[in-house]
Amino acid sequence: MRLASLPMYAPADLRPATERWWAGLARHLRDAGVAEVPDALTWPEDFHKHWRSPALLLSQTCGYPFVNVLGPAVKLVATPCYDAPGCAGPRYAAHVIVPEGAAARAIDDLRGSRLAVNGTESYSGCHVWRTMLPAGDDLRSFFGEIVVTGSHGASLRRVAAGEADACSTDCVTHALLSDRVPEELRGTRILTSSPTAPALPIVTCAATPADDVGRMRDGLRAALADASLASVRSELRLAGASVLTDEDYRQAFRD
Repeated sequence: MRLASLPMYAPADLRPATERWWAGLARHLRDAGVAEVPDALTWPEDFHKHWRSPALLLSQTCGYPFVNVLGPAVKLVATPCYDAPGCAGPRYAAHVIVPEGAAARAIDDLRGSRLAVNGTESYSGCHVWRTMLPAGDDLRSFFGEIVVTGSHGASLRRVAAGEADACSTDCVTHALLSDRVPEELRGTRILTSSPTAPALPIVTCAATPADDVGRMRDGLRAALADASLASVRSELRLAGASVLTDEDYRQAFRD
């Protein structure tokens, strides 16, 4: 049996919904002729080891490591579309978050301030700033202090507590928090949003034959059209999927 995971938008309280979605998706993958579809998702601790496994059937990663770190170890299957403010079809944005009472009204007002980032491989929490900072500036030259927090939620808590002046967070993460735990956003506001980029890709191991990738796309489309899965898709804000190209991702995320 091969490995499958959907780790990107699945904090502990959303794992049951993610597992219900997988149960339906796995059924449609089998119906489409995909072999060795696991009954249960894997919840990896070491993402990179998991994504590089030759047994990987299906997972989701961030666009930045997909282009700059994983490279030839994985193959693009599809790009999900989300129903969240900041999304446009298979593209998504990051929201710049500041304290609710902050005087800042534009990115320029953040110069010299304290930035919280979730991780250095994250596009929406870190690398997206290169699309928003003034020409000639990078994170180190623009911000007075940068702290790595480990997660979008931790960055948001730093901002809400006044321990950081700004962070950027994936707009889907922000919408899911607003749905489930709006108190996590209390004391913060959206200053602005970034330009959009291709959303977090669904991938398989590089050795997966092209015919199997086609079958996976067929199964994904069937699951997205299955009325019996509508409620769990809504809970996860899943609205569809598109097939983008590797070049779409390289143009957006290449260092």
